[in-house]
Amino acid sequence: MTQFGAPLSVRDTPEPEARDGEVVVEVLAAFVPPYSEDVFSGRRNYPLVPPQVPGVGGVGRVVRVGPDATRLRAGDLVWCDSTVRARDDALTPDIMLQGWSSRGEGGARLARHLHDGSFAELMRVPTENVHPLPARAGDDPARWSLLGVYTIPYGGLLAGGLEAGETLLVSGATGNLGSAAVALALAMGAGRVVTPGRNRAVLRLLADRFGPRVRPVELTGDEAADRAAMSAAADGPIDMVFDALPPGAPSSVTRTAAMTVREQGRVVLMGGVGMLGGDDLALPYPWIMRNSVTVRGQWMYPRSANVGMIRLIAAGALDLGSEQIRTFGLDDVNEAVRYSAAHGGPFDRTVLIPRAG
Repeated sequence: MTQFGAPLSVRDTPEPEARDGEVVVEVLAAFVPPYSEDVFSGRRNYPLVPPQVPGVGGVGRVVRVGPDATRLRAGDLVWCDSTVRARDDALTPDIMLQGWSSRGEGGARLARHLHDGSFAELMRVPTENVHPLPARAGDDPARWSLLGVYTIPYGGLLAGGLEAGETLLVSGATGNLGSAAVALALAMGAGRVVTPGRNRAVLRLLADRFGPRVRPVELTGDEAADRAAMSAAADGPIDMVFDALPPGAPSSVTRTAAMTVREQGRVVLMGGVGMLGGDDLALPYPWIMRNSVTVRGQWMYPRSANVGMIRLIAAGALDLGSEQIRTFGLDDVNEAVRYSAAHGGPFDRTVLIPRAG
């Protein structure tokens, strides 16, 4: 990325070197988020510093390891997690998404050190962000690169303490991230998942794909009526609400969903509401206090979530076999970005294969 608003360019750069605490990986597959075009145009106002190789995590093979790695070896098939944390504060570490975004000045310092992401043939990654994959993942690295989609809502469901048999409501269920949360919650044993949305076709798709454990609700925009419809669809208490609405959604939709949760229930906020302006989320203080409701924000996921997510897929609890995947070579990266923006619906994925072509 040479500048915001310009097409990405493909060029040769010096090969990265593994320093202490780092690994160099040959990238086999990298997921292209549907909102990539918004990032590269500058509309999302992400703190990237061109020129920069973007890309948010990927599947690869280890090429070189630093001297302090004790188990990783050249040739290992691995998942590279983009969520990088500073090593000098265990309680509140600075965080950045390698090749994508950062938080605060500390995150910006991390981003200056690990500047480039996964839209490349080779990538330098912190050792602790490299996670071994089962050998069979090498047969279809593009499909396993969808870890970049599913690990995010997995972090939110872990933060909310979702338990088997519970009822979850996913606000934003018809979107790319929200639909992933639906599939993942069912894989984790949710008894019911309420899926509100305006897109009737996608609501029908979710119900057809997952069966009677999914309870679709078509929203009208009337807060009271929508709240009543969601509560009725649950056919019992809603234990947890997970919000994955995009930046353009009004906060009133999040509030409507959140206030369906039962007494002592949990609300996890993981979407982008408010990032483009608009009203703040207004939840009534007496309702939160008297009902002992927990409201929690969650950005990304803990490091351990990567291992848990890999296990879920390896065990077959989460089946990625029916995901629709379109792959592109590195020379076609701009076409990949455009395609991803036009195909950002549920279970429709775009993946970059750097060595292809």
